[in-house]
Amino acid sequence: MAQKPSIPKGTRDFSPVEMARRNYIFDTIKRVFRLYGFQQIETPAMENLSTLMGKYGEEGDKLLFKILNSGDFLKSADSGDLEERNLVKLTNKMCEKGLRYDLTVPFARFVVQYRGQLQMPFKRYQIQPVWRADRPQKGRYREFYQCDADVVGSDSLWNEIELLSMIDMVFSELKVRVAIKVNNRKILSGIAEIIGAADRIVDITVAIDKIDKIGIESVNEELRSKGISEDAIERLRPLLEMSGSNEEKLNTLSTLLAASEVGTEGVRELREVIEGIDGLGHKCVVDIDVSLARGLNYYTGTIIEVKALDVEIGSITGGGRYDNLTGVFGMPGLSGVGISFGADRIYDVLNQLDLYPESVSGAVKVLFVNFGEKESKAAAALAKNLRMAGISAELYPDNAKMKKQMGYADALKIPYVALMGESEIEEGLVNLKDMVSGTQEKLTPSELIDKLKFEI
Repeated sequence: MAQKPSIPKGTRDFSPVEMARRNYIFDTIKRVFRLYGFQQIETPAMENLSTLMGKYGEEGDKLLFKILNSGDFLKSADSGDLEERNLVKLTNKMCEKGLRYDLTVPFARFVVQYRGQLQMPFKRYQIQPVWRADRPQKGRYREFYQCDADVVGSDSLWNEIELLSMIDMVFSELKVRVAIKVNNRKILSGIAEIIGAADRIVDITVAIDKIDKIGIESVNEELRSKGISEDAIERLRPLLEMSGSNEEKLNTLSTLLAASEVGTEGVRELREVIEGIDGLGHKCVVDIDVSLARGLNYYTGTIIEVKALDVEIGSITGGGRYDNLTGVFGMPGLSGVGISFGADRIYDVLNQLDLYPESVSGAVKVLFVNFGEKESKAAAALAKNLRMAGISAELYPDNAKMKKQMGYADALKIPYVALMGESEIEEGLVNLKDMVSGTQEKLTPSELIDKLKFEI
């Protein structure tokens, strides 16, 4: 017996109904991106490993999917490395390319490669799959889509404010209640400085970024294991346990970080961003979270993360400012800021909360029944007119029994069935059946178009 086919863990197939739902999410995000003046680009699924390596920190590098060189991929491998199973050296010899880990680093490469052709500031959006060699679990996949929007070539904090406004608009339109968490990397640097551990900023941010998952005591244990002193850990605790309104948190931070120049600058930037989004107005909760670090080395200013309030799942959107990212590709001094919507997690949230509009089904609007050669020609002609009017229509291809054709429409949840028998053709009418109510009415072709257009 042949083995049943399967797909790799951490990947998924999507049925037509599921794709209709996913496209509803993609279309909503695209529409908002365009409203804010972002232009679409695409980059290859695979990049040179030299482009990807070293951009995500040590943990991120381990999660890169690497692609074996074509042909004899062992020809450059050293026999000694093979015997010793020296994976790092072997990988460098056998793999020159890898699947992209995110869309931000390929975007930075794109900006540097085409810098002479881009108008600055450059606002781009990109919706494509990314891959991570992670352990699959609920809400975490090895292949998933990101929906990114970035601005490069501008230092203005209005970019951050508008990105927050975009997030608010997207989730308001999707009817998902979220909390938008905001922090600033400079504040984290200031905290490390005043607790006497300025040289341990990476260890501190990697640890405190896990506080929501493992709690403050486990974070403290991890800090101890990294060699952070007890005095520094105790001085860090009140900062991580801050509460109150955003204004109260800003005032507390301003006082606690007064002795740190970089920390004070971070508080000033964060205050400007919070006041800016509050001035524009927002439906979603916007909350300062000093423990937010996002763990990625390239953030240098504002940090953003979005959590769903009604579903237990990881971050569904994140981003921040990455002033130094393009410098590694030979273009220093170009400031950038961006966000990434996790489309797959958003899809899971909408599924759990059943937030899709009834119109999102993926089904055509009307099915024409096939009564035979003459009737099918007339039906096909009318179906074409409906499509020209923007109404999806389908002709059942075979002259099958009525029960089979109606069962097809019912199974696919097609809302209307059009019957054009010999008498209807002679009268110049269409008998339209509502598959939900069961009612029928005879309409002229123009009346049919008007009715279905009104209900799209």
